[in-house]
Amino acid sequence: MNDEQLFLLIQKAKEKDQKAQTRLINVFWVDVFSFVMKKVRDENDADEITVNVFSKVLSKLDMYDPHFQFKTWVLTIAQNTVIDFWRKRSRENQDTDVTENLESVKNQFAKSPEELMISDEEHKKIVKAIESLDANYQDIIRLRFFEEKSIKEIAEELGISVANTKVRVMRAKKVLAELLKNREFDEE
Repeated sequence: MNDEQLFLLIQKAKEKDQKAQTRLINVFWVDVFSFVMKKVRDENDADEITVNVFSKVLSKLDMYDPHFQFKTWVLTIAQNTVIDFWRKRSRENQDTDVTENLESVKNQFAKSPEELMISDEEHKKIVKAIESLDANYQDIIRLRFFEEKSIKEIAEELGISVANTKVRVMRAKKVLAELLKNREFDEE
């Protein structure tokens, strides 16, 4: 496929032409799958990651700069997706301490009604503090901590970059922590 044919195919795919999208995936599938397979060395993981890569490629086609090689752009997305995969895998391995979770559940049942009431009051204070935040910070806090969405999911939902999302989450947490520390939101 020459550059002009590829450019036309990308244009049609951008216009949500499903045949063009399928053809685009088919053209680059082997390259992406091979690249991912070298990084993860597991066929099931590589297949899942490759599907994820093409999902991102199709959703971000408008961001593609035709001054660069399309294959390089796709493989960059693949590289970042593999990095995300390993980060997630690492976090999952850290979170597998079952006894710690059991202690947490046991402690929840061991709380007295007074302690539960205090927790409820703290919850109300936190909610009140969140409500006093700027609307952008409220959205970030809601998506990250109440809906438990990943940074990537938040970025996609808000239409901003992953890096920008990380910064916003960090700032929102910092502002919220300051509010909670200073108790500026205490009931009148």
